[in-house]
Amino acid sequence: MAVSLLSRPGRRLAAVALATLALGGCATFTPDGGMQAVATQVSATISADAVKIASQDETMMATGRVKALLAKPLTANSAVQIALLSNRGLQAEYNALGLSEADFVEASLPPNPAVALSRTVTNGALEIERRVVGSLLALLTQPTRRAIGERQFEAARYRAIDATFRTAATARKAYYAAVAARQKVAYLEQARSSADAAADLMRSLGETGAAKKLDQARTAAFYAEVSNQLAGARLEVGTTREALTRSLGLWGGDINYKLPGQMPALPGQLASKQLVETEAIRKRVDLIASRFDLDALATSLRLYEATRYVSAFELAGFSRFERSKNDGIVEKTRSAGNALDLVIEIPIFDFGETTRRRAAETYMQAVNRFAEQAVNIRSEARAAYLTYRAAYDIARAYRNKIVPLRRTVNEQSLLEYNGMLIDAFVLLTTFREGIDSNLAAITAQRDFFIARVDFDAAIQGGGSGAGAAARVASGASE
Repeated sequence: MAVSLLSRPGRRLAAVALATLALGGCATFTPDGGMQAVATQVSATISADAVKIASQDETMMATGRVKALLAKPLTANSAVQIALLSNRGLQAEYNALGLSEADFVEASLPPNPAVALSRTVTNGALEIERRVVGSLLALLTQPTRRAIGERQFEAARYRAIDATFRTAATARKAYYAAVAARQKVAYLEQARSSADAAADLMRSLGETGAAKKLDQARTAAFYAEVSNQLAGARLEVGTTREALTRSLGLWGGDINYKLPGQMPALPGQLASKQLVETEAIRKRVDLIASRFDLDALATSLRLYEATRYVSAFELAGFSRFERSKNDGIVEKTRSAGNALDLVIEIPIFDFGETTRRRAAETYMQAVNRFAEQAVNIRSEARAAYLTYRAAYDIARAYRNKIVPLRRTVNEQSLLEYNGMLIDAFVLLTTFREGIDSNLAAITAQRDFFIARVDFDAAIQGGGSGAGAAARVASGASE
């Protein structure tokens, strides 16, 4: 169906209306690709700087900061800052934010018109037709498309914040694992030195006949077992250090950073946390991102509902003129008319029911996934707090009770052995149990700090619960 508007006032009115619609809601790019909101929330939450590196000057500045931090032994906070500056995976997430902004700006722009030229030669007369075609439906729905793009851009911002928190959490956990491994090695090296001295002494006593062969074998086996534990701990040092290096995004000479030999001290007490579920629902950035994705999807499906009976809706403005020739000379050029056409495709076989059903199922799918994510976040917050509290109690028990008692047991056993009240087997068993308790204490201390990182992630984001958010986002893009 075509409607021609041939009058000059009608064409002018249409041109003014199109220009008004086209220029009314255009968005512009932000100077930093949407990073300001990301940097502000990251700084307020984890006291670190989130920086998108997009130029040579920014690269040099980030490299200088990283080298200054690496010049000193790493702390958990400096490891986080290095990761935020050097981790290329995080920079890729910031690039995804920039892509989302580009999509938002594109959604706010009017559709580009298409220009078509055609010509026809009939009996020496050349007829030329010029046509400008634009999608009127796309133009009329521009405000809605802009609103959808804006919500998706906001969701992308919170996903970038979540990726930053996740990078920081990974770096912290890798840092604690690497430091704990070094502490285990240092302890086992001392234990092996003591075992070596005991084995030498027992061997010397055996040469004089003062020690039985069984005691000599037990002492040698004890030394071999401790040496084997030390070899395993050294392997753990290497693997945990490489995991930390990957999370920091370092390579080349920067991988020769220094780590402390001891874990940080346990805090004196933990602050009581109330209503962790409510706090997680309010603060979790991945849930906020999913909320924006769901809003964008709802707006998009309302758009489908409004336009489901119209498959194509185009506006075409064209003019036609003719040229005639006589012996190769143009004799006359005359305009053949101007027109403004509206072309509507009328559905005959599909009245939009399939689109409506698909929209309803898509939206309810996203709603159910969002609800699932909220339920999971509540559970994650409760579980993380329980783990956090239990890990602290366990680590404190090792520090305040088990390790001091084991030290006392070792001292008393040595005194009784020197007084010939117990034999070498009892003494070695006591020492082996003491080694195991000290290694368990280091592991418990490490587990507490990792549990604290996981608890913070369960409240603010950046943990392992991003899968549901990704599914909600995928529903918004369908």
